[in-house]
Amino acid sequence: METYLNLEKLSNDLKNLFQNQNQNQNQYESYFDFEIICEQNKTSFKTHKSILSSRSEYFKSLFNSKMKEYQENKLILKDVSSSILSSILNYFYSGKIEINLENVIEILIFSSKYLIDELIEISLNFIKNNLQFETIVDILKLSERMNLNQLLDSSYKFISENFDKFIKTSFFLELEENHLNSILLNDFILINEFELFQSIIKWGKHKSNINQIPNIIDKIRFIDFSKQEIEDTLKQKLIPNQISQKLIQFQNIKNEKELNQFIEKEKEKSLIFKSRFKSKIIKEKEYFNKLKEWINDNEFFSKMKLGYSAKINGFSSKKWHEAVDNKGKTLVIIKTKDNFIFGGFTQIGFNKNLYGVEDPNAFIFSLRNAKGDRKPEKFLIKKGKKRVSVVSNFSKFGPYFGGGLSGIGGPDFYLESNLQPGWSDFGTTYNLPNGIKERTNESKSYLAGSYDLWIVDELETYFI
Repeated sequence: METYLNLEKLSNDLKNLFQNQNQNQNQYESYFDFEIICEQNKTSFKTHKSILSSRSEYFKSLFNSKMKEYQENKLILKDVSSSILSSILNYFYSGKIEINLENVIEILIFSSKYLIDELIEISLNFIKNNLQFETIVDILKLSERMNLNQLLDSSYKFISENFDKFIKTSFFLELEENHLNSILLNDFILINEFELFQSIIKWGKHKSNINQIPNIIDKIRFIDFSKQEIEDTLKQKLIPNQISQKLIQFQNIKNEKELNQFIEKEKEKSLIFKSRFKSKIIKEKEYFNKLKEWINDNEFFSKMKLGYSAKINGFSSKKWHEAVDNKGKTLVIIKTKDNFIFGGFTQIGFNKNLYGVEDPNAFIFSLRNAKGDRKPEKFLIKKGKKRVSVVSNFSKFGPYFGGGLSGIGGPDFYLESNLQPGWSDFGTTYNLPNGIKERTNESKSYLAGSYDLWIVDELETYFI
């Protein structure tokens, strides 16, 4: 027995049934048993109860309830345009609908009210994939009004990932206070804090309510201001007195040990002394939390700084070594051009030792593959293996985890002299994921998508 499918013809036939309702009226009149009228321009659409109830829980409940509309075989809609209603009814019959930036909000609102689950999902995915500065403020308001938490989260993420550009637009000035506060709570927005402070002053003036500013100031990370910027800020007298006193106290501490103790104590109470994690790679809180869990060292995370960024400091292993060698605990994060994110952590750190260094507590990790459908995972050193990095006397290589200069297999990953390209023989020194065998194409491509010649988009190295 064979089954034949011609879904395209079925779709077209049902679409024609709906669209031809006003042609050859006598021929089709008896086919339709329910009328929907758009009140805005009195446009009438003849439909079928069976189609409506199978496509929408709202209509299914309406017809089962035997309400007035069911008895009269007619429903008048006041809250939709005829063009949107026509598109959605056409979708009911054909399974096809054209969605664009001009109509997606109306389609989403209608679909949510009339319980059209498929269209809700389609509309939400379209909006998430087409977020823009021009519409993001309206999307935030809509998400809250309709309790669309996933869309709200996606909107905040979009703003956070592009915040340095967003604050320079006029659309930033239209943010509501609660939305701005939520954004500033994020530890992962990449922004100059002093520029952010100046932008918030502009925002308050634009809102014609400078009194709103103190409600937001406590989310600014003053710890990342220069001393001169703090002095200039205090002169503006826009900061609540409690914060001003703390900043003055901070400015007056000269002893480095006392200053560090003050910062550690205060950042437990207030965000103003807590730096953001300024990474162009790690933009998801989930990834940051995983790294924090794996490293399990609060002191390292509270004091670590971005010591090297390839995009900022250059794609040079020589410069990389000058910046990171002999720094002790070191976190390396790599993002490839194909959107793989992985790296490694060493308690001992890097140096130019030709024979490498041994660190039994080192590990490597994978945070993301190209599709983004892989769970973050940590990989410890295999039993009996200790070597974490091998680098030449002439700074020939960048970060180099696993392997050695002799023996079977290469390093689990390393970067060449210009921090490009990268190579990976994952599984030589570190444990592989369950079900993956050593020295196979699957193991070699697991971290970066291929064994060799993968291209680094960004390399970030953190240490205290």
